[in-house]
Amino acid sequence: MAEDRKTFKIKDDNLGEVKIADEVVAIIAGLAATEVEGVSSMAGNITNELVSKLGMKNLSKGIRVEVADGVVSVDVALNIAYGYAIPDVSMKVQDKVKTAVETMTGLEVSIVNIRIASVDMGNNK
Repeated sequence: MAEDRKTFKIKDDNLGEVKIADEVVAIIAGLAATEVEGVSSMAGNITNELVSKLGMKNLSKGIRVEVADGVVSVDVALNIAYGYAIPDVSMKVQDKVKTAVETMTGLEVSIVNIRIASVDMGNNK
């Protein structure tokens, strides 16, 4: 089986092995982060921003994942809605991302770093 993405093994037994692509973990983290009230959107680099404007959705936008020895570290870049407390929203995002990744993959999340890229003034909730 040809693998063009970076993957890591989460199970290997007599039934076979299960591998997950890093991008899958990033998608899980991104979806979890956007479910938190106060998160306006995920932030990304200029390439991701252009892809989004062209109508192609990149679900791992604003997420960087590193997996080593079954332990995951996640970096999340997001845009926060105006009027929300950054520390509160950040803590909720950290909890939600950690829970989602650990529940869905069985891996341990060691750290979830949050970077607030901007404040969305047009999204007053």
